[in-house]
Amino acid sequence: MNFPSNVKYTSEHEWIRVEGDEALVGITDYAQSELGEIVFVDVDTVGETIGQGEVFGSVEAVKTVSDLNMPVEGEVLEVNEILNDQPELVNNDPYGEGWMIRIRIADPAQLDALMDAAAYQASL
Repeated sequence: MNFPSNVKYTSEHEWIRVEGDEALVGITDYAQSELGEIVFVDVDTVGETIGQGEVFGSVEAVKTVSDLNMPVEGEVLEVNEILNDQPELVNNDPYGEGWMIRIRIADPAQLDALMDAAAYQASL
């Protein structure tokens, strides 16, 4: 299982990688392995500001559908369109090409409440 140190983690198994005042968000390696084969990523919140912990979309696996929760409050700027044709990237490269959304962070202080790699790994 992969736990990169350049991202922050939520207890709901999302990750966020900060790039200036923007960030990429996806689900963790642990989450994708628990869900199984990802067949569809549904995000229709581009242009909306979503609060910390609120649902920004869903991910569908062969046997289940799971909500996706915002790690921090932010405006959804972009959805990873590649996932429309290749949702398996979430399974194969969850921290790279399998990212789900790009956001503009509203309150950077909210990042302090998230877990680092060691804390997330210990929580599993």
